[in-house]
Amino acid sequence: MTTVLEVSNLSTSYMTFRGVVRALEKVSLKLEKEEILGIAGESGCGKSTLAWSIMGLVPPPGKIIEGSVKIDGIDILKLPENERRKKILWEKISMVFQGAINSLNPVYTIGYQLAEPFIYHRNYTKKEALEKVRELLKMVGLNPELVKRYPHELSGGMKQRAVIAMALALEPSVVIADEPTTALDVVIQSQILNLMKKLKQEKRLSFILITHDMSVIAEMADKVAIMYAGRIVEYGSSDIIFNNPYHPYTRLLIKSIPRLRGPIEKLHYIPGEPPNLISAPPGCKFNPRCPQATERCRKEEPDLIEVEKGHFVRCWLYEGRES
Repeated sequence: MTTVLEVSNLSTSYMTFRGVVRALEKVSLKLEKEEILGIAGESGCGKSTLAWSIMGLVPPPGKIIEGSVKIDGIDILKLPENERRKKILWEKISMVFQGAINSLNPVYTIGYQLAEPFIYHRNYTKKEALEKVRELLKMVGLNPELVKRYPHELSGGMKQRAVIAMALALEPSVVIADEPTTALDVVIQSQILNLMKKLKQEKRLSFILITHDMSVIAEMADKVAIMYAGRIVEYGSSDIIFNNPYHPYTRLLIKSIPRLRGPIEKLHYIPGEPPNLISAPPGCKFNPRCPQATERCRKEEPDLIEVEKGHFVRCWLYEGRES
């Protein structure tokens, strides 16, 4: 398969008055052509920071400390900002931002906002750009006449479709969708997910799908990365992660969602809360909440090891089981 995105040892920190928040620590992953990579974990585990870092758009006081993000062999983090914005963002990789309501400017029409990429990147006239916008709206199941409407005139599902249309404007090969179904009812959630499946097939897109909802990951993803405290703790195919999870955190996440098939099981929850990343605990960052933690877990942090082909886990329980 063709690798369209390769992230290597990506680390991002936020410089605050209270200290340095190590939000992302040496994250590495690959995305193949026409693949959906699901990134899951609790709130505060670094999912959105990873998305912003891949785009090279980490908001202040955040800073990318190290690592590379390669698209078509180009390390986009080494490009000057104006060149990255002009040649990479929306041309090769785009993003559906979390919270469609907040990502649309309330004082501009939908048409104006969706036309902007065509005007900036392709030098279209306003009339030409609006014609392309009508085609985009139709593609995502919206009435082309919505170009004249303002965001407050659209429902939540319509706003989400409009934001997806904006991300697809210049036909990038990679789209990052950050919590695309948050705050939508279950019917609209299903419609948005089905739209993403359809666009993946028709446009041959690769998606990074970020969510805390494991059921959405199970429905959509080909591969899954489980994040905790800014680190990937388990990574593998969707079948492996859901049918044979290794990391205690992954197991508890999966046990926290009801199953549609098989025997009825009691739902579990994860006690405690994610660590403060200014003063994270020594050793494995999950050890204060882990039911299988040992003394070594409290002192030494494990590396991400390959326990079987294509299946990686960060846990001392599997030391010596490298494939």
